Order: sequence, then structure tokens, then C-alpha cells
Amino acid sequence: MNIIQTIAEDVGIKSWQAEAVVRLIDEGNTIPFIARYRKEAHGALNDEQLRSLEERLRYLRALEERRNVILASIEEQGSLTKELRAQIEAAGTQSALEDLYLPYRPKRRTRATIAKERGLEPLAREILSQKIKLPAAERAEAFVDPGKDVPDAQAALHGAEDIIAEMISERADVRSQVRRKTFESGVIVSEVKKGMEQPESVYAQYFHFEEAAKRIPGHRILALNRGEKEKVLSVSIQVDEDELIRTVEKMVLSLDHPDSFNTVQVLRETCADAYRRLIAPAIEREFRNALTERAEDGAIDVFGKNLRQLLMQPPVTGQVVLGWDPAFRTGCKIAVVDSTGKVLDKTVVYPTAPTTPAKIEEAKRTVKRLVEKDRVTLISCGNGTASRESEQVIAQIVAQVNADRARRRSETNASSKEEQTGDLPKLGYVIVNEAGASVYSASRLGSEEFPEYDVGTRSAASIARRLQDPLAELVKIDPKSIGVGQYQHDCDQKKLDLKLGSVVETCVNEVGVDLNTASYSLLEYVSGITKKTARSIVAWRDENGAFTSRRQLLKVAGLGPKAYQQCAGFLRIRGGKQVLDMTGVHPESYETASRLLALAGYSLQDVRDAKITGLSERLKDRRKAERLAQELGTGTETLIDIAKELEKPGRDPRSDMPRPILRSDVLRLEDLKPGMILKGTVRNVIDFGAFVDIGVHQDGLVHISQMSGTRFVKHPLEVVSVGDIVDVKVLTVDPVRKRIGLTMKLDN
Repeated sequence: MNIIQTIAEDVGIKSWQAEAVVRLIDEGNTIPFIARYRKEAHGALNDEQLRSLEERLRYLRALEERRNVILASIEEQGSLTKELRAQIEAAGTQSALEDLYLPYRPKRRTRATIAKERGLEPLAREILSQKIKLPAAERAEAFVDPGKDVPDAQAALHGAEDIIAEMISERADVRSQVRRKTFESGVIVSEVKKGMEQPESVYAQYFHFEEAAKRIPGHRILALNRGEKEKVLSVSIQVDEDELIRTVEKMVLSLDHPDSFNTVQVLRETCADAYRRLIAPAIEREFRNALTERAEDGAIDVFGKNLRQLLMQPPVTGQVVLGWDPAFRTGCKIAVVDSTGKVLDKTVVYPTAPTTPAKIEEAKRTVKRLVEKDRVTLISCGNGTASRESEQVIAQIVAQVNADRARRRSETNASSKEEQTGDLPKLGYVIVNEAGASVYSASRLGSEEFPEYDVGTRSAASIARRLQDPLAELVKIDPKSIGVGQYQHDCDQKKLDLKLGSVVETCVNEVGVDLNTASYSLLEYVSGITKKTARSIVAWRDENGAFTSRRQLLKVAGLGPKAYQQCAGFLRIRGGKQVLDMTGVHPESYETASRLLALAGYSLQDVRDAKITGLSERLKDRRKAERLAQELGTGTETLIDIAKELEKPGRDPRSDMPRPILRSDVLRLEDLKPGMILKGTVRNVIDFGAFVDIGVHQDGLVHISQMSGTRFVKHPLEVVSVGDIVDVKVLTVDPVRKRIGLTMKLDN
């Protein structure tokens, strides 16, 4: 198999591009580095294409390793013919390869192997050849041997049939045909198990369920799998058994040999046995696995896209945030963090049940005092247990604080005196997804960052800081715990970890990392930096002070020239000696950047002062860009990227994403009425719709059928992403089941 050609066809790129990327990967380059700084080498493939290529390369190389193992095994057995070698070398999938290997795979003792030990294989081959000159039962008499547990002709014939059945089941062509027809016509069926028929069960819709397997959506497959695992459902694949047995017969029986001695009848019965006992169970397992893998891949892909949107939400910069971790009995943990994420104050208040009016008022006074003392401009409240009750209190505090600030502002204007609190903006609050905050607070990283605080305070600080910089805070948490997936715990965990890790890595490197403020948990996702190296960078920073140059990275223990090449362009130093260190320009292109500035009449100081304009506009003419790139001795794509970086040094790509909705009052589920139009934030996107936060404790569901009135929507991700701000209309409200139905078809 030509791996390069196969990859090119699978990914939809040219062979030279695939070859270039494979070479760069084999040289030890990371995908972010290849995507950003080696565009000319591979024709400017994007990150998604490169990730797909890397994944396909991994699969095909594993396939090649397995192919070599199989060839060696069959050759060792002395059974490797020229024709079989050609078939194995041409096999393009794992299943095709394993089908060919099946007859030669070392086996446990089966009915067929026992029959072979009894000397019945020659009889089996005679019958299967359909050239036998005697009735099968009569020919079997020659193989009677009581000493080998073959007491009569009937026993000999049954043993031969077992051998034939196994031989039929191991034929690659037979399996391929049965597999194809099963995949085309199979129906997945589920029934509720006896004693599990509770009407309120989450699996109620699957109690008596069937759907064409090739059309069933992935989320239903995963739901069926979970119901089966929890012993609520019995799930199977239903096919036309008679038709599939006839398919096997057509491939086994020869039309050239009339059934003068009843051989065909014996083979018909054996084909049915081979299908029912050996082929069907294996194909059903394979089919179920294939459906599950397809569903898992879809769920992992959706999770990855949701995670990217969540990580790429814009940071709320320059604000002092009060983090509120809601709870009932143990009290609400409060942590105030400044604009850099440093904890200024912490406390615990008890405004939620079980409580008293006096404690509620005391909680309000305590929080108001912290808000005024630390000049808080935003409250970030987690959406977990007691968040609804906490929000009621927060809304009252916000109203009181804003009334006080308005009054002081009015008094300041009237007296023409400046007052420190007079310039504070209105206080607002945001309900944030707190998924994973408790995981972080109890982790080793949480205790290392806040050794002096308890888990509640760490959690409150995390809730505040994930609003200030979602990416920097969320990378500290296992992506599976962030809560934007569907059935993520039912998926292949290794595959899920690979996908989510690549998403986080892509986001971190796309945004860039401040070398002097980043935690080691953020640094370890930077291209070329390992967990150990990340800790070494932080240790060097703690010992020597802030980095003033990217070149100082080479002084960090364990960070050599190759790692420096991979990571330098993604690390930012603000206010350093070299102004280009604050940009995405790679150090290997500093000379090119300086020459470009000189040609355009600018200096490095102009970059620091953000005075560069018009460079990208000049390079829009491709021919001019190519000529200038040749003059400067660089690639055209690299030159264009350099120009963009010089125009917007230190620009955060997250700034283009929608900002969180700030609230000042609370909306209750009971306040909702069908027909109301509200603005909300997409919290999670799944196969059948999207959950939208509209300001009540319960997110509403926009079903996929309610996403567009003008076109067919195949998947919700075509319309919305996590973090999007959308206008929705209330369709239904079910206070008892706490369900809200929404629509994005506002014209209806």
C-alpha cells in the first residue's frame, strides 16, 4: 500500500502535500508549528486538514505494522502463497486484513479443531469439493474409528460438517458479502427487559424500538448502548436470515456438480449452521462495534467543536471579579480576584437554605462590603447546586450597589468633586458554567496554586478567573469534565483524549501564551513544550524573574534548540527588549520582518506603538506579494502572516467571539410564557439540538427542527456553536419536569 497516496486521497489533498507533511511530522515538528510556520512546505493546509492527515497516518502505519505481523505469521506456518500475499498487501482496512488472516490465526479448541484431531478433515474436504462419488453418509463410514471417538458414520459426518462450517465462516469473500448485506439491510431493535418497564425511565422511547441501522443517528446508538449496559434494554441487529443463508449457499455450492449423492443437501445444512453459529454472531458484533465507533467519532467531533468554542470565548479583561460558588448547607464560597487573577479577598456567606432572613441580610451586607472595598465590577456565579437561589440574592445586591453608585455619581457631578467610586461602571453578573471547578479545586494543581485556601475558595476563584480568561483557566481541568459533550464517558477514552488534547493544543497556540504570566498547566499545551519543560520554565521564571527575551528560553533546563524552534513563535513577552517577541512572528523571521518594515518606512518602535498600517493591503495583490517575498528571501504565506502580526502586535483572536451576556435582574422559570422572545447563550450543542441559557436556572432546548425555517439543517453545528449569543422564542414551558422548548424561527 502506498501510504502517501492513500492519505492524499482520504484527506483530499495533493500527494506532494501529504508527503511534505509526513516528512515534517517525522522530523519531530508539531502540528501547530507546521500549520503556522511551514505553510510554504505544504501549501497552506489548515489545522483541521493537518490533524486529519496525522490521524490517518497513525492509522495506516498501525495497519502496516499489523500487515507485517500477519505476513510473518502465515509465512512461518508455510501457508503464504503468492496470491495470498497479494491479497494481504492490497487490504486497505483492518477488517479486510483480519478476514484474510482468520483461517491462519492461532485458535482456541473448537468443534472443528477437535474433528480435525479425529482425522476427519479429508472427509470434510471431499464433501466440500462436491466431487464425492458416494453418498456422504456412506463415504463417512470409512472414517469410523472408535479409538478416536468416532463411533459411527453419523459421528464422522457431523465432525466433517463442523470442519466445513468453520472453513466457510473463515472465507474472506463470504464474510465480506454477508457484512455488506447486513450493513445495508440490518435493523437495530431494542426491547425492555422484564421488570424494567418504568414509564418515567430515560430509556422509555427505546422499550419497543427499531430503526434501519445505516440511518440511525449516533446519539441513539450511544443511548441504546448505555441502556443495554445498565441492563434495562436488550439490543440486537435484525436481518433477513434466510436471504443471508442463501447468499452463503450461492458462494459455496457449485452448479457444475449435480446432487446425485445428496452432497448439496449436506452442504446446505452446513451453510445454515456456519451462518447462524459462526458468521452471524461475529458480523453482528462487528456491526455493533462499527455503529458504536461511528457514533463515538461523531460525539467526539461534536465535543471537540464545542470545546474549541468554549476555550475561545473572549476574556473579560481589566475587571475585578467576585467569584461565587453556590451551595446550600455549607454556604456560598466567595473569592474576589483582581484583573490579573490574584485573589484579593475571600469569605463564606449563607444566603441559601437552610437559612434565616437575618443570615440573608448579613450575606448581602458582606458581599456589598467586598464589592465596594475591592471595586468589583462583575460577579461570576457558578451554575451548580443552589445557583438559582444565589442568583435571587445576587440580583438584589446588584440593584442596591448600582443604586448607590448612581447616587454617588450624581452627587459627584453636582458638587464637581471627583470621588474614587464615582467612575465605576454599573455592576453586573454572569452565570457561568462551573463544570470542572470542583475537580480543579481538589486537584494537585489547585492545591499548588492556592495552598493556603480550602477547596471552596479555590473553586470560587476558578469561577471568577474562567470569566477573565476562559482558556487559561479551563486548561487546568480535564476536558471531559468541562460539560460540553454528549455521552463522552461512553466513548473510547483514548480516542477522546487524543481529540480533546489536540483541540486544547490548537486553541492555546492560536491565541498565544504570555511567557511571564502563564501557569505550567497552560505552558504544557504550547507546541514543543512537555509537562516537565513547562515546570522548568516556571521554575526558571521564579528564580530569575520575568523573561525579557525569547532567547532566554534556551537557558531553561531541558529546552534545547528543537523545542525552542517549535515553541518560540507561540510565546509572547510584553515590554521585552525585542518588540517582535510580543508578536506571532517567529524568531527565524525577525530579519525578514525588520527588512519589510524598513521597505515600508517603519521602525520596530512603530510596532511597539501600534502605528503600522497598510502592510496587509499592499500584499493582497498575489503577484506583488510573491515578488516581495522573493526579494526578502522568504515564502509568500509567511510574508503575509508577518505583515498581519506587525499591524496588530499581540492581538487576541478571541476578541472576535461574542461577549457574555451581563445580567442585572433574575428571570424565573415561572415568568416564562410561550411566545416570549429572549436573548440567550448557547451552552452545549448535541446531535439533536442545542441547549441555550436564557437567564433561568434551566437551559432551554432548541430542537434541530426549530433552528431554521428556510433550509434543512443536517446538524446543529451548521447553525450554532457554544458561546453564540442567539435570539430565541419560548415554545413550551413544563415547570414540573423543568423543561423549556425554544425555537429560533422568530417569524412564526
